[in-house]
Amino acid sequence: MPNYEKPTKTLMTEWASQHLVPNQIFTKAEPVRWFAEHFPKTRSTTVTMHVDGMSTNNLNRRHHPSIKPGSGHDLFYKLNSSQYRLYAPETDPKPLYKETIEKGEQPIDPGAITTAGETEDEEEYGAKGASEFAFERDLQNYLVKNLHMVEPGLRLYEDEGISGVQYPVGGRFIDILAVDHEGKLVVIELKVSRSYDRVIGQLLRYMGWVERNIDGAKQVRGVIVANEISEDLKLACSRIPDVRLIEYKIAFSLRRV
Repeated sequence: MPNYEKPTKTLMTEWASQHLVPNQIFTKAEPVRWFAEHFPKTRSTTVTMHVDGMSTNNLNRRHHPSIKPGSGHDLFYKLNSSQYRLYAPETDPKPLYKETIEKGEQPIDPGAITTAGETEDEEEYGAKGASEFAFERDLQNYLVKNLHMVEPGLRLYEDEGISGVQYPVGGRFIDILAVDHEGKLVVIELKVSRSYDRVIGQLLRYMGWVERNIDGAKQVRGVIVANEISEDLKLACSRIPDVRLIEYKIAFSLRRV
């Protein structure tokens, strides 16, 4: 729920109208400072998520169905991993929306979708290959729509219309941030192949960040979903009561017709 009468999206538009001119380049730090001074109840993560969500060429918009034509989110254009400017409808590509991305109706600008927080994904991409990297996104999309398979009563976290898919945490991204039936936050990390004990450090870092930075977040739990859980990861997690391990299996059959 918004902390003020006006939602963050509207306040962001007001900030842009007061501080930006066409082609002026800015970083997320500038609106974060403005919100901290004028609307201190708005979390910095909410501000940064809105900068990305309101950037017309940001591929992460595919996770937010509330971003659509006429919703007021088409404000910025992402230049690279850290720089943005105002969207120029006369010259910039048409805005990306969930429906147009899924239907493949628009080309994706690869230079605009990489963010500083995707460093870990890029490292894994080089190690495991394009097909496996793409499949992790497929797994993520499937689980987002079927969170009950991870745990009954689990639902996707939302903050003013911005969802918990690829949730930004200190320059990186949680695969899925969810809420359980008691209202507690659950950090879900996905690995399409075998998962080793080194992933536990990443998960605990995310859990600690969520506890420290999201209001009301206490007793944050973690879940690792992988095709195969290694023995060393099982051993490491045996001493951590707030982390669950889940293995997934995929099966299909063919039938002559």
